[in-house]
Amino acid sequence: MAQTQLNYSLAGPESGELVVFLHGFAGDLNGWGNLQVGLSSSLRSVAFDLPGHGGSLDYPQTCNAVVAAKAVMDDLDAMGEERVHLVGHSMGGAVACLIAFRRPDLVASLTLLAPGGFGPEINHNLLRHYSKASNVKDIHILLEQFFGWEFEVPTALAELVAEHRQDPRALAAVQATADAILDGTGQKCLPTAQLADLPCPIKVIWGTQDRVLPTRQSHKLPGTIATHVFERVGHMVHLEAARECLFLIKQNVAAGR
Repeated sequence: MAQTQLNYSLAGPESGELVVFLHGFAGDLNGWGNLQVGLSSSLRSVAFDLPGHGGSLDYPQTCNAVVAAKAVMDDLDAMGEERVHLVGHSMGGAVACLIAFRRPDLVASLTLLAPGGFGPEINHNLLRHYSKASNVKDIHILLEQFFGWEFEVPTALAELVAEHRQDPRALAAVQATADAILDGTGQKCLPTAQLADLPCPIKVIWGTQDRVLPTRQSHKLPGTIATHVFERVGHMVHLEAARECLFLIKQNVAAGR
């Protein structure tokens, strides 16, 4: 296997179809752990740390959706993958879309969880404040806004984030990423109408209590796209409704065969 640029975690069988997990802003591959385990009995999966995140801090460019899409495509080519199922959350959803637009031959299915780039509105204040937080208390308070109102965010999660940000490279990288993905008080938009032209099955999954990206950004998508909206769920839909997301990912993989 050729040398890859990004840190990643493999799970499941040694061969067969590959599901590729792409995390969101300020996240890392660990957020996909439960879904990777859930798929592992039948499907091979890989979760990447996108540039400037997790174990990919040494990537030479500041992360945005374009940079991350190129890095992931390069690594999939280095791994010898010719056709994969993409699952992307938030910024990772925008990354997955860009890969599908540029390499439709590579993408067997596309599952997008509260994806970035589907409309100009974004909670820019939350992202900027979160990118600067370094102590457990501040991180925990801000993390709560990424989830639905009833979800209890474990303090251990904030502790892990704070520990990672003790590395000055991590704090600098997340702040640079925030600057790169935000366009003033909004976000840059994808040509979502073009999703209808893609040859693969597409699912979009969102939560009604998303306080980062409004659920209404899913309302005007092409009619051929399956949209699943969950009540009492926030932006972290893959953690708050993990069982349902696992079912929908498996369903989309089956449709893409």
